[in-house]
Amino acid sequence: MSWNEPGGDKKDPWSGRGDQKGPPDLDEAIRSLQEKLSGFFGGGQQDGGSSHTPPWKSLGFLAIGAAALWGLSGFYIINEGTQGVETRFGKYVATTQSGLNWHLPTPIERVDVVDVKQQRYIEVGYRSGGNEQTLGSVPKEALMLTKDENIVDIRLAVQYQVKDAKEFIFNIVNPAATLKQVTESTQRGVIGSSEMDFVLTEGRSEIVAQIKKEIQEVMDSYKSGIQITSVNLQDAQPPEQVQNAFEDAIKAREDEQRLINEAEAYSNDVVPKARGAAARKIQEAEGYKEQVIAQAEGESSRFSKLLAEYTKAPDVTRKRLYIEAMESVLGETNTVMVDVKGSNNMLYLPLDKMIQNQPSIQQPNVPQNTAEQPAQTAVEAARQPSAGRNSTRGRDARGR
Repeated sequence: MSWNEPGGDKKDPWSGRGDQKGPPDLDEAIRSLQEKLSGFFGGGQQDGGSSHTPPWKSLGFLAIGAAALWGLSGFYIINEGTQGVETRFGKYVATTQSGLNWHLPTPIERVDVVDVKQQRYIEVGYRSGGNEQTLGSVPKEALMLTKDENIVDIRLAVQYQVKDAKEFIFNIVNPAATLKQVTESTQRGVIGSSEMDFVLTEGRSEIVAQIKKEIQEVMDSYKSGIQITSVNLQDAQPPEQVQNAFEDAIKAREDEQRLINEAEAYSNDVVPKARGAAARKIQEAEGYKEQVIAQAEGESSRFSKLLAEYTKAPDVTRKRLYIEAMESVLGETNTVMVDVKGSNNMLYLPLDKMIQNQPSIQQPNVPQNTAEQPAQTAVEAARQPSAGRNSTRGRDARGR
């Protein structure tokens, strides 16, 4: 039965029932709030009576408090290694450094915090997992042509930092995507101007330096506020379809280089020895020349002096020459001469035993290098004519 039907209790459910108090009146709530605010700002009862602050004054106090809270919300802190970019209705105002700063609170001004010390990176040609696990190549980005029209698989990682927070936020909509496109374009240009062998072997460091330089130049022309810190060539190899053949070619090239190195080592070992031997033989020939000339001059001088003596005493000189010639000839034979003139004794000479008991003439050491034998033979042959000349002189003397 509703409260306003006949027979009801005639009590309004919103005005309270019996002794139970209902919800407070809205006017009473506003009046209570005004009294509290009046007491907070110095108002209240005066002369034993109650005086209430006018509503417009209470609203002013509320507005002042709200304005104070709104102003306090403009304080913000910039941590070390970051920069704050203040914008007023979307327009750049200032760049703030680390520490406590203040700006006009929202919605008038806004602050975007940019980490300028963070090392950011992009991957071109491959994707890696969270634990630095390579997930594989991205053929659309990795495969490119070289100068000699070969295909190589290039995987590149670029690390960069923010050097200007204002340019980083305002000049490029998506800096990471832009940097990736610039990197891909730049590396294709650099790889396309290099040959395959240079890219895969000794040219890696030079190619990386060239790519880094060109990426930085393009990003600076865009005023992107990005600083390239490093470019890492993760991998450079031929496509998977021809890797086996390419590995065989690399092994063949390595074998070729190894053989070249061995040949150069052998050449470096043999050539100095040959030059030394040639220089030694030249010196020996020069010495032999000087020796022959000196012997010839000596023989000529000796002959001149001998001629003077022969002119003075021909018989004595002839006999002396004969004796010297016979001494020279018989000194190199096994003939034994015994003067038995005027003696009837028979002598027994075991010539074979005597010859065997004579000490054997030590032969000179045979040189290791057979190339040295002709020079020694020539020297020995040059030394032998003196005996012949002596024997000739002896025959001449005997003839005279």
